[in-house]
Amino acid sequence: MLGWFQKLLPKEPKFFDLFEAHAVTLVAGARALDSLLAGRVSIESGCAEIFKQEHLADEIAGEVMHETGRSFITPFDRGDIEELIGSMDDAIDQMRKTAKAIALYEVERFEPDMAELGVVVVQASERVARLLPMLRDIKKNAVAIGALAKEIGAIEERSDVLHGQGLKALFRAHRGGEAMGFIVGAEVYDHLEKVVDRLEDVAKRVSRIVLEHL
Repeated sequence: MLGWFQKLLPKEPKFFDLFEAHAVTLVAGARALDSLLAGRVSIESGCAEIFKQEHLADEIAGEVMHETGRSFITPFDRGDIEELIGSMDDAIDQMRKTAKAIALYEVERFEPDMAELGVVVVQASERVARLLPMLRDIKKNAVAIGALAKEIGAIEERSDVLHGQGLKALFRAHRGGEAMGFIVGAEVYDHLEKVVDRLEDVAKRVSRIVLEHL
């Protein structure tokens, strides 16, 4: 009876606004990472922009958690809200970890597959940003959400391929030579692949929310 009554009550739009605002930081962080890897901006300015976006994302995630605790009406289960914003925050936090590793190890040159992974990160983040507004009307957008989630899954598979071939090229370049170059490069590759993994996690969480509401 209570569940039926809650369906009749208006849903608070602020949650959707906050999800979408967080998605904006994901795209901005992804584009900054891509620009850094492609050499369009300096390492310092690229990292600074990623750190800035991660800080903004943290503030938005904190507001979501605050609203979850104080709101009588939520668009879907509180646990789902917390897990969704948590997965989104994990994605931009992984961008921050990537930037920190680049700055820490003073990486100045990026392999072609690293730069391509930057492009892939942008592609995944932009699709996540298209996905979040669709939660405003789950029943209407269920098919479109499923299609976008599949696209993000395909992008993640592409990142796995780039990660593998990048590591192989790195190994060949440093075989019999300076080992630190391989170790640092491998860590950067691992961080980049994890960024795409985290963005796919967001899509999976959205897909589970959709299944629970059909």
